[in-house]
This record gives sequence, structure tokens and C-alpha cells, in this order.
Amino acid sequence: MTDTLVLRNVKMLEGKAADIILENGMIKEIARPGTATGDKIIDYDQKVFVSSGWIDMHVHAFPEFDPYGDEVDEIGYKTGVTTVIDAGSTGADRITDLVRSCENSKTNVFAFLNISRIGLKRVDELSDISWLDEGELMKAISKYGDFVVGLKARISKSVVGPNGVEPLKIARKFSAETGLPLMVHIGSGPPSIKEVLQLLEEKDIITHFLNGKANNLFDEREEPLPELRKAIERGVHLDVGHGTASFSFKTAEMAKKRGIGFNTISTDIYRKNRENGPVFNMANVLTKFLYLGYPLKEVIDAVTVNAAAWLNKPELGRISVGDIANLTLFSIENEPTLLLDSEGEKRMAEKRVVVKGVVINGEFIEC
Repeated sequence: MTDTLVLRNVKMLEGKAADIILENGMIKEIARPGTATGDKIIDYDQKVFVSSGWIDMHVHAFPEFDPYGDEVDEIGYKTGVTTVIDAGSTGADRITDLVRSCENSKTNVFAFLNISRIGLKRVDELSDISWLDEGELMKAISKYGDFVVGLKARISKSVVGPNGVEPLKIARKFSAETGLPLMVHIGSGPPSIKEVLQLLEEKDIITHFLNGKANNLFDEREEPLPELRKAIERGVHLDVGHGTASFSFKTAEMAKKRGIGFNTISTDIYRKNRENGPVFNMANVLTKFLYLGYPLKEVIDAVTVNAAAWLNKPELGRISVGDIANLTLFSIENEPTLLLDSEGEKRMAEKRVVVKGVVINGEFIEC
């Protein structure tokens, strides 16, 4: 193995170029561009950006479950993402299997534990309250506390069935008892989105917040619901969670116009929407936000700094001497690119994000 690797003439998000020197998997030095020497040098000629490794806060990485499953590395480092958080694929019954399935992956993995013990074995996992088993949930968290970063509750009509908002009230109780925040999937009602918002607290996550369904976060005048503004004031975190059915260009434009910004950009990726769209990969989702007019730094911060801060793992969101290297290398190419949202709406972008490589836990891999 090469002891010293130099990523020469890479562009930082602040606009300056630099040489990043890696030694034995660690960031040894950040030097002036074109000056560093090492055993292996890759010169990017100031045409490639470097950021800390991308973090995807919402994926489905348990390959056994269909339709919501995939191989970790297929949605992880191979797409430029160095850390993924599985968003409730498994509950207490199968969390051990998820952990084992990730043991040989290169990609860093954490998980939200589904509040239903059966997880996504069925897609109506909150339709039977008996599956919300507090004892089994507590055992799973006790065993996998370093792996589980929060609890996942999918609160939409097809999931909760006749139970309305009751599963979220139970989730709130589980959150209080474990100290773990909630990631709440929103979608079609009932329950009403207003009922959902009123139960959310600081550090809880609303995922799919830019969906185009009738039960969304904006009123008929395209104004944010008062309950949404109050939730944001309480410190509730807004996550994109693009997915097959949960991202609308029109809703995203509405949010931008009204000053409702994202905290994190995530994909809700799994095998079907990776292979057939409309997600494809993280770079494609980030391209959509550049198309919407957000600055590059704001877009990349959403999958680095902001995600790492929520995880309370700041080292994953920075490029700092002494840290284990987790980096993503990417370019912005001036190429017309057709983009597709979850409503079937098409937009043509003038530029796109292209992943060139990653350094994951010190190992450089070209993409």
C-alpha cells in the first residue's frame, strides 16, 4: 500500500485550491496548491472539488427487504457517499441482521430503528399497534447503541392504517424514554400533517418535506403552514428524502420562494429508484438543488457539515489535519442534463454534479 497520497490541486468549497496529503489513512497536511510531494500524486489541475465525505441521512440498505432494500456499497461509496444512515428498514426483529449485513461494507453505516418491531417486512408496519413493542425496542437499543442514531416512524395513511396519529404518540414516548430523536416520514393523510407537526420536538427530523402530495406543508396560497414555522422555531430538522414519491420541483420552488430551507439533502435511495430513477444517486439529487438556484456550498453543506452536526459526529463533516480521511471528490460539468422529480415533471439543467472519487476511512477509490 502507498503510505503517502497527495490529492494535488483540488478546489475547496471556499474557492481556494490546495494539496491534501494523506498518510496511513489520516489527513497529514493541507498544503499550498502544487507544492506537496508523496509516494503517489493525483493532480486534479484545479478542475475537481473536494469536500468531506458525503453523508446520506435517508437510505434503505437492508438488501433482503423488497421493494425498500439495496446493497450498502451500491448506494454508498460507489456513488460518492461515504456514510449512510438506514432509515428504519429494520425494527427490533431484524436489526441484528442489518448490522451483520453491513459488517463487510466499506461504507460507514448507522441506522434509525423502526418503531415497529417488524420494520419494512411489510409496508403497513404501523397498522397493528402490538408491533410497537417497547421491550424489544429497548433491548435493540441497549445492544446496538453505537449503531442506532434515532427512531423512525412512517406516519402516512398507507402505513398507519386505521391508527391515525397514535403510532407517533407512542414514538414520542419511546423517544422520551431512550433519548433518541425521531425521523418522521410524512405523506398522504390521515393523519393530518398539522397533527404530526404538533408532536415534533427539537432535533426530530421531518423527511420528505418537499413532497407534492395533498397533505403537504404548504396551504392553498402556497404559504408554509403556521405549524411548520413553529416546528422550525422549536428546532425541528428538515430533510429532503427524495425517494420515488416524495420530491416535487413545484413544492421545492414554493419552499425556496418562502424562505423554507433544507437542513439536509438525502436520497431515500433503494434498488428500484437507483436503477430506474427518479433518484439514481446522490449526485443527481444534488444537481436538482443547483438547478433550483441554491449555491454550491449550501448544497454540499447539507450532505456534510449539517448532517455531521445532527449526528454529533463533527469529524465526518470537516477536512481537518489529524482526522481519518473521509472525502468526496467531484466536479461540476457544464452539460445539459434532464432531471425528473417524483411527480413525473421534467426539467433541463445546464450543469450537473459528477463524482470522481472518494477517500473512505483513508482508502482512495476512484469512481
